[in-house]
Amino acid sequence: MKNVYLILAILGAIVPYVFFAQFFAEAGFDAVGLLVAGFANGAAAGFSADLFFSSFVFWLYMFKREAGPSPWLFIVLNLTIGLSCALPAYLYAGLVRAET
Repeated sequence: MKNVYLILAILGAIVPYVFFAQFFAEAGFDAVGLLVAGFANGAAAGFSADLFFSSFVFWLYMFKREAGPSPWLFIVLNLTIGLSCALPAYLYAGLVRAET
């Protein structure tokens, strides 16, 4: 299962950046524009709200779990790449830590 989490973390980093690269190629580097586009309509807003809520729950889980890896790297991953990379990376790190 450990290798599955690693592969999912890598894919979770690549797939969102394909879409981010498309956006930035069209709009230039516009972080505010990216945030606004995330709430451009009801469907996009629903996905964005779900992502923000899920990320918040993930952060709470990491800080409450005493046996897991330190949450700071995964918060950075969550903020710079996304939950699709941070969550499987955290699960992978937890399994690696459990093996040692």
